[in-house]
Amino acid sequence: MQRVKLGKSDLEVPVLCLGGNVFGWTVSEAASFRLLDAALEAGLNFVDTADVYSAWAPGHTGGESETILGKWMASGNKRSNVILATKVGMDLGNGKKGLKAAYIEQAVEDSLRRLQTDYIDLYQAHKDDEKTPLEETLAAFDKLVRQGKVRHIGASNYSGPRLAQALKISKDNGLVGYVCLQPKYNLVERAVFETSLLPVIQEHTLGAIPYYALAAGFLTGKYRTKTDTEGKARGGSVGKYMNEFGFGVLDALEEVAAEHHSTPGRVALAWLMVQPGVTAPIASATKDEHLTDLIEATKLTLTHAALEKLNTVSAATPAMKA
Repeated sequence: MQRVKLGKSDLEVPVLCLGGNVFGWTVSEAASFRLLDAALEAGLNFVDTADVYSAWAPGHTGGESETILGKWMASGNKRSNVILATKVGMDLGNGKKGLKAAYIEQAVEDSLRRLQTDYIDLYQAHKDDEKTPLEETLAAFDKLVRQGKVRHIGASNYSGPRLAQALKISKDNGLVGYVCLQPKYNLVERAVFETSLLPVIQEHTLGAIPYYALAAGFLTGKYRTKTDTEGKARGGSVGKYMNEFGFGVLDALEEVAAEHHSTPGRVALAWLMVQPGVTAPIASATKDEHLTDLIEATKLTLTHAALEKLNTVSAATPAMKA
């Protein structure tokens, strides 16, 4: 598995990151263990989760994914072979949300307990908390790094201006700074990343680990009609892509996939992996064949003509910016 440096950090990560939001949600504990074992064996050892996964599921409270990952790492002493990323800040209910120092201090202990580890490789602010001064949040993260509980920090769902402001505050105050951004970015949602975020990432040599790399599965080509989405866990998330623009991107993906003897999903990931500023897209797998697609995507080299075709058909449109 090809590896790359995450921003200015000392983390050498695979060119693809395994999304952990499905563990304990659409994938059972036993199946999660099997998928994680296979991913680790293939060198896909960069795993991203969050404390809020999967609080949205009926009967869940959050922490389900971290708990499964913790059990898996504890079985067979796998922790040292895993680059572990998790996040803090989303609403867990009962006032558990945001990026105030006291809450971060509590939340990291909860995550460490569930993950059965004493350190997190990449601890990320899951979304900006404009009610809390950036100085307070960054000082709290700095304390965790000095304590050895966190190796590096990252941001997710920040705007370009707020990310730049956070980086300046870290520099001006001698605080640890964000080494990467986790933005939404894929073939059908390019505009925000490329216009607002990429300039900041490139100026400060940050890593980028985009989520929604396959647009909730839409870019695999499995959602072509409303019927295809019925009864699917992510079915409600793909409706906004089911239009002339989205289907045009799918058609191009299928053409390129045929030319490369591949699949639309693999092609979509291969395209994303070579985009400026991108370090390692995040994608999840719920079945063995999904994991195979992720692994094979890291080996796929698209031709210049294929990249041009995908760039042209997915170019920013007014609909994408909505």
